[in-house]
Formats: sequence, C-alpha cells, structure tokens
Amino acid sequence: MAYIAAISVLVFAVIATSCAADTDLLQDICVADLASGTKVNGFVCKTNVSATDFFFDGLAKPGLTNTTSGAVVTGANVQKIPGLNTLGVSLARIDYAPGGLNPPHTHPRATEVVFVLEGQLDVGFITTGNVLISKSIKKGEIFVFPKGLVHFQKNNGKEAAAVIAAFNSQLPGTQSLAATLFAATPSVPDNVLTKAFQVGTKEIEKIKSRFAPKK
Repeated sequence: MAYIAAISVLVFAVIATSCAADTDLLQDICVADLASGTKVNGFVCKTNVSATDFFFDGLAKPGLTNTTSGAVVTGANVQKIPGLNTLGVSLARIDYAPGGLNPPHTHPRATEVVFVLEGQLDVGFITTGNVLISKSIKKGEIFVFPKGLVHFQKNNGKEAAAVIAAFNSQLPGTQSLAATLFAATPSVPDNVLTKAFQVGTKEIEKIKSRFAPKK
C-alpha cells in the first residue's frame, strides 16, 4: 500500500504543480490508435476503447540491469498505455545495479520527478549557465530535473537501487548525449566532433566503435 500511495502522490504532484507540457485535452478521453498511419502531434483516437487501454503492470518488477551502463529504464508512456494520449502525464521505473549509471540525457518535452524506491543515488542536472546542481538521495526522497536540462543518476552504493519517475508529458522523449552524438544515423561527421571535443579523429572513431550496433 505504501508503494502505491507513494506513486499516487508523485503523479498528483506532477499534475497539480507543473504546467502541462502537452497540449490541453478537448474531450474526456482519446485513446491512442498506435496502429494508425495518420501522423498528428500526438496520436489519433480509436473508437474501440476498453479498460486494457488504461492499464499497465510493467513497473511492478525490477528491470534487468545487465546493460553496459548497469541501469535500465522501463517506460509507462502512451506507447505502453494508449489511454494516456492527450493526458499530459507518464511514468517510468529505473533500476540500477551497484555502480549503475543512467547516463547524461535530456527530456525535451517534460520535467521529471523521481521518487526513490530502494537504495541511494547521486543525481544532478546542469543549467544552461553550466552550473551543476547535484545531491545524494535515498529511499523515500524526491528530486526534480527541470524540462530540457541535461541530467543523470548514479548508484554509488553497494546495493541495487530503483526509482519511479513521473513526467508531465505522455511521451517525454529521451536524448542520451553520448548515443546522440556518437551513434546517430547517418553519423555525425568526425570533423564536427573533433572540433567540439578538442580531440583527434582516432579518439572519435574509438568512441563511435563502442556505440556501434552489436553484430
């Protein structure tokens, strides 16, 4: 019950205290037709609506953290819950192995609020003035990452950690800085990256190779 109550408070806080990142709804519901080929700013509505469109149980269990970064994000957005379409809110669960990192990234369409379920994390975001705002947080505590700013979470503890994240967007989007720059398709030109990072081509090619798809 405490787990459910914590999530409820978190979602309410996002809805009640933040300006909607998505456009206001004009009807009671607009369940996303994810199979439609029609492209709009959001998703077109479908007519055959059921309770399943508003249900998702994917955050109940920890995600597998056997990733390169030692962290995994399980989203609960409009792509998983079609009933979220036009409602301007979504959730995610992030699990971290000891030493696990959710790498520096941004959410271009939403502010994020995290509630720590287990463990402890070092978290932070960087302002457009290049100032790092950081803090260590533990079970039961909350931290806010403002919309569009680069941020990260790192588990420096010896135990696994997990958070529930709430967003004021049905689909906040995620741009991981490293993957965006070094794994884009087509590739970002080497001469752009060498000048930006003040390193040689060999260093850039080495980093790109680390992000190349596994064969």
